[in-house]
Amino acid sequence: MPSMHQPLTPAVLADLRRPRKYPAVSVLLPTHRREPDNAQDAVRLRNLLEEAKEAVHNDPEVSRSDRIDVIGRLDQALSEVDLVHAEDGLAIFAAPGEHQVWSLSRPVPARVLLAQTFLTRNLVAAHAADQPYWVLALDSRVATLWSGSRQHVPESVPDALSAAFPVRRPEVDFDPERQERIGDTPSTFNDEETRRYLREVTEAVAAVQAIDPRPLYAVGELEALAALDEAGPVVREAVARVTQGGLTEGPGEALGRAVHDADRAQDAEAVATVLDDLDRARSRKAFAGGVDEVWQSVTEGRAALVAIEDGYRTTVRTDGDHLVPAAADERGARDDIVDEIAEQALDTGARVRFVPDGALSEAGQIAAVLRY
Repeated sequence: MPSMHQPLTPAVLADLRRPRKYPAVSVLLPTHRREPDNAQDAVRLRNLLEEAKEAVHNDPEVSRSDRIDVIGRLDQALSEVDLVHAEDGLAIFAAPGEHQVWSLSRPVPARVLLAQTFLTRNLVAAHAADQPYWVLALDSRVATLWSGSRQHVPESVPDALSAAFPVRRPEVDFDPERQERIGDTPSTFNDEETRRYLREVTEAVAAVQAIDPRPLYAVGELEALAALDEAGPVVREAVARVTQGGLTEGPGEALGRAVHDADRAQDAEAVATVLDDLDRARSRKAFAGGVDEVWQSVTEGRAALVAIEDGYRTTVRTDGDHLVPAAADERGARDDIVDEIAEQALDTGARVRFVPDGALSEAGQIAAVLRY
């Protein structure tokens, strides 16, 4: 069972979205980070899980053995939830033979669903909004890789993602008497073992980026980064290099502080690029604005880029070929249409970018650049 806060990779998301043996149970709960808002989270969670167990128990399509298995897995999932470190949403998935618990940095609607697949659109949207990145920390002895994001301080990359990290340089014995006698002190990065070590770092980064491509920050002393730059493309392909040593062992909080300014600058630059793309699309009449227009363009596979304000939520229902505003308790209401749009856009190959609140106020808080 993965940790509530483990990194979501494309491979993990793809596995979550594959069909399961019925019933694939999804339980979603909006959670709260602080008191007093979080006081009722535990009660609401238990109530939703009881609702889910009752639905499984009363479903005639579920065999007795699967019913016992899934209900037991829902109970086990409850024991693994850590509400002390809750974020903005919680997703519990259970099916015959498996269960998973995920913490989300984006609100979700309260929901219980039995289907052939897990309800993943909120996870997909939260992953896109979180904008994850890698941090490579390097010195002359070891290179470590860390996973960070807008909402999470960097954490060590799990072995399941890359068994290659940490990469360690073999110990090399120098001759101190010879160094003292003729002044032949080699550069820390100038021997063959170190060059081999730096090539291994380059290959390990490439392997991780092939599995889960993200912006990468390279952190280390200037000499270390310069040597790695000579060994391969890692440093020049990084979105930023941070010249600060002593961070290969973390902690994550220190690495987060080290890359903070570069990450904010990268984020601001990316948002500016998105807004420029939208302006150009508007001028050439390849623009969609507002939830209904964007939903239609995404449904038709016409969107190349979808931009969404961070805090945008709306509830709609379908009226013919259009979406119209709806009350939460209205028949046919869709209260996570924004996350649905984000997931469907990614499915059709569009880029999805979340931007600060207010950036798209003239476009209805959600907009798209159209392919045609």
